[in-house]
Amino acid sequence: MRRSDSVASIVDQLRLNQQSLAVAESLTGGGLGAAITAIPGASDVFLGGVIAYSAQAKESLLKVDKEKIAKYGVVSEEVAIAMADGVRLLLGSTWGISTTGVAGPGGAAGVPAGTVWIAISGPVNQSTQLEVEGEREVVRTASLSSAISAFARILRP
Repeated sequence: MRRSDSVASIVDQLRLNQQSLAVAESLTGGGLGAAITAIPGASDVFLGGVIAYSAQAKESLLKVDKEKIAKYGVVSEEVAIAMADGVRLLLGSTWGISTTGVAGPGGAAGVPAGTVWIAISGPVNQSTQLEVEGEREVVRTASLSSAISAFARILRP
C-alpha cells in the first residue's frame, strides 16, 4: 500500500469513528502534518500540529517535563510519549502522534544518527523505536512511513 493510500485510510477511519488527530514533530519537521493535510477532507479530523524541534519548544509548547528531558534525552521513548500526550491535550484531539530522533549526519548528545522514537497516544498507546541506516532524508522518510503505518494498523477495523 502506498503511503498516500495509508494516510487516506487514516483520514477515512478517523472520520468514520468521529475521532480527531494532532501531531507533535521534531525530526520530521512538519512532514507528518503535510502528509495528512494532503488528503482531501483531512480538515474533518486533523486539528493541527506542533513542530517542537528544540528541547525548549518541547517543554514550553508540549509541556514535556524538563527533568524527563534531562534524565532520558530528547530522543527517548519517555519524551516521545510525553510529546504525543502533550499535543493531544494541547489541541484536544482523540489521538496524538509524535516523532523524535536524530536524522544526521552524525549523532547528537550521544545518540547515533538514525535513532528514532515514534509514539501514539489515545484510546490505544504505542511507542516504537527505529534504527534507520542512511542519509538524513532516508531517516526522515522512514520515520514518516513508520508513523503512518503504525497508526493505520491501530485504526484498521
